[in-house]
Amino acid sequence: MNQPDKTKVISSGKPPLIILTGPTAAGKSELSIELAKRIGGEIISADSMQVYRHMDIGSAKIMPEQMGGVHHHLIDVLEPTQEFNVVTFQKMAKEALRGIYDRGHIPIVVGGTGFYIQALLYDIDFTENDEDTALRNQLEKIAETQGNDELFERLRRIDPESCESIHANNVKRVIRAIEFYEKTGMKISEHNKIQRKNSSPYHFAYFVLTDDRKILYDRIDARVDIMMEQGLVDEVSALAAAGCTKDMVSMQGLGYKEILDYLDGHTTLEEAVYLIKRDTRHFAKRQLTWFRRERDVIWVEKSEFSFDKEKMQELILEFLLSVLRDKALVLKV
Repeated sequence: MNQPDKTKVISSGKPPLIILTGPTAAGKSELSIELAKRIGGEIISADSMQVYRHMDIGSAKIMPEQMGGVHHHLIDVLEPTQEFNVVTFQKMAKEALRGIYDRGHIPIVVGGTGFYIQALLYDIDFTENDEDTALRNQLEKIAETQGNDELFERLRRIDPESCESIHANNVKRVIRAIEFYEKTGMKISEHNKIQRKNSSPYHFAYFVLTDDRKILYDRIDARVDIMMEQGLVDEVSALAAAGCTKDMVSMQGLGYKEILDYLDGHTTLEEAVYLIKRDTRHFAKRQLTWFRRERDVIWVEKSEFSFDKEKMQELILEFLLSVLRDKALVLKV
């Protein structure tokens, strides 16, 4: 098919931004690469784990030979000892956007971390008083001495809605949500709702790629089996030998903390694999819940396209070329 006229995609006014997201194992990476080739795009990863070097297997990281010559940003840019959070992502993604626009290309944000995507799309303000760390230190101590669940229950009492999108083991986000409430008197979930009501500074198209739940869960289980065959245990062992510990943000990722528990003798390997599969399925469910709450979303149901990638690409291109005239639909052939 002929290359589309890129001037039609860009349109006038706000700079263009394409988002291709969805639950883990939905097939976002492959589709995004083909789309980028068609429209002259560059990809910004919105994945909280692929940003780290040396963490390839457990993060299901796209490798250079799989990128098809498409420029990818925010992959392999931090060491596992460094902290990566929504504020860091927002800053790095904006820097990537400036370069992409300067080159006359179209940015495609790809990944399953909905909170990161939201922060970039609506330019959410995360300004907070980082100089006052007394409360944060106190909350970290509670997590250390009483466990993550105790801290999570504290958050549930003050902001149950946040608990729907924050996992109990994501201690940094749990602490930040409690800290925000204690310092401002406002629930962070309410703050984010207000921020989302702001109009986006981008002319965007927000696509969510998804699949039948059983198919998705089967793909997740199969992906974990492949990770084990590829050497996930060896990868985590090497990270542990390099000084990476369970309290680091990087090692909180699915697959890493479970294998660390196995290496520390807290579980069997069979139990660790079971937990990775179970928790990844739960994570995919939470991702879908998050995307259903977002506005201006275009749902791309793979089964409605008979799983034909070409048809999905054509439909996405049709929407881009029509300047996003239709939104918030479940798209069908």
